[in-house]
Amino acid sequence: MSQQHDWRPLEITPESAGVAATPAGLAEFVSDRERISEMLIREKALVFRGFRVDDGTLDSVMDPLLPNRLAYVHGNSPRSKVGSNVYTSTEYPSELTISMHNELSYAYAWPSRLLFFAAHEPTTGGATPVVDGVTWLESLAPEVREAFAGGVRYTQNLHGGAGLGKSWQDTFETDDRADVEVFLKGTEAEWEWLPDGGLRVTQVRPSTVRHPVTGAEVWFNQSDQWHPAALGDDMAAELAQILPEEELPQSVRFADGSPIPAEYVIEVRDKGLEAAVDVDWRTGDLLLIDNVLVAHGRRPFTGPRRILVAMSD
Repeated sequence: MSQQHDWRPLEITPESAGVAATPAGLAEFVSDRERISEMLIREKALVFRGFRVDDGTLDSVMDPLLPNRLAYVHGNSPRSKVGSNVYTSTEYPSELTISMHNELSYAYAWPSRLLFFAAHEPTTGGATPVVDGVTWLESLAPEVREAFAGGVRYTQNLHGGAGLGKSWQDTFETDDRADVEVFLKGTEAEWEWLPDGGLRVTQVRPSTVRHPVTGAEVWFNQSDQWHPAALGDDMAAELAQILPEEELPQSVRFADGSPIPAEYVIEVRDKGLEAAVDVDWRTGDLLLIDNVLVAHGRRPFTGPRRILVAMSD
């Protein structure tokens, strides 16, 4: 096992940064983009705490941290757009755990950075667990890693406005089929428009990737979140028993089309959560992560938790 197992995000406070405990102080600190980039690659995740950032001052901090803010196009989780490429975090029921994942790791392209902002802390629970991708990969049994070596095949069934899961209009943020086709042509995906107005998208992706700067190999796929055996939602699990696999909102197999054993994805899910470090939220906190080096999830919570997220290439 790597020495990565004792990793945790670096917490930055006004005292450690040597600036005022204000949004302007934080904006001053993060304005040195080269320094922040070096820190993020070295530390993998940064927590900014005690700067009293709120919705009205968020952009002044977000702009230097995310120099090219991206839309959540082709995203598979339910969320709402609340600003200029700013979204609510995944809107799954509060009693559920969201397992570890790298944002858009199933897609042709993914953001390099994610920024989370605690607009309102939860009453209890609701931490964002983060896990070092090297640790997660090394924690898996050799036979699991070998089985996934050829990659995975993801299938999405996106309805046309009414149905289970997300619509293709919400997923691609457009009502124009031509726009969707232009996007998909650049992603090496296969797709077909269905008779009921829906869209089926299939794409083969790697199970691991290497960081473009450090060269570290990390676990980088969402097989457990797309596989019915690892679902924590009873309703979703029951749905998988009722519908054939090819009609589920999303499903996954090995790249060659063979089924992924249930015990493999359960191990992937559980090992990721076991190795994770919780970032507990206080209103005004920000968490910046390298989306390749670090995966994230969500713990169950009570109360009016409101976490916003934005991403950058």
